[in-house]
Amino acid sequence: MIIDFHTHIFPDGIAERTISKMEREGQVRAFTRGTLNELKRSMRENQIDISVILPVVTKPSQFETINQYAAEITGRDGILSFGGIHPDMEDYRVKLDTIKRLGLKGIKLHPDYQATFVDDPKMVRMIQYATELGLIVVLHAGLDIGLPDPIHCPPQRAAHMLAQIENENAKIVLAHTGGYDQWDEVEEYLVGKMVYLDTSYSMNKLSTEQFVRIVRGHGADRILFATDSPWGGQRETVDWVAGMELTVEEKERIFWRNGAELMGNCE
Repeated sequence: MIIDFHTHIFPDGIAERTISKMEREGQVRAFTRGTLNELKRSMRENQIDISVILPVVTKPSQFETINQYAAEITGRDGILSFGGIHPDMEDYRVKLDTIKRLGLKGIKLHPDYQATFVDDPKMVRMIQYATELGLIVVLHAGLDIGLPDPIHCPPQRAAHMLAQIENENAKIVLAHTGGYDQWDEVEEYLVGKMVYLDTSYSMNKLSTEQFVRIVRGHGADRILFATDSPWGGQRETVDWVAGMELTVEEKERIFWRNGAELMGNCE
């Protein structure tokens, strides 16, 4: 079994335009054209059992549309969509209650696209309440190659945010193995803390030696397989993790067991 804990899709009408724009800005090539059907095709071809879709609310007015669509597609054909929310929402408790009521298991926050540092009080209060509801909180961490400085969720600020969350059962995930292109700082500030790291968009960017060191230092029970599809290939990322010098048990935990337990423990 394989759970891809970090994927993205775009509405059919804007997917091609959005993907092309992001390819130009990031100087990268997408592995699919970013639609729901394209993701399902990739899952079938690459034996991915479940893909978790992580929508990003870039402005508060998008909340209703994004979350209603997430609720419509989740639970079908191996698709589980999280919800999205923006830190500028003063009624964030009501909005998070809505996400919970819709049956979504978590939320995605992108501090760079939302122009809010991860340890800003607005972000911390939102994460705190989300964890109290039993929601999983996934955050983009480290550099975003398509956006300029500053980096809004570097490892040191992520550690500061974690220190302020008063919930020993909080389910928080830092994407891109804790911080894209900042993995030395991940080892310094985050390894060993009570937080999950996902492997999205780390393939061939993070060295195999450092990846294994992070897994062993942090604990394989807090690493989640993830691709960042369409920006990471599902087959390519499976092969990358499978080729690591990790035990069968460690790989099983990364590929699916941790994700299944994490989502199964949602209230």
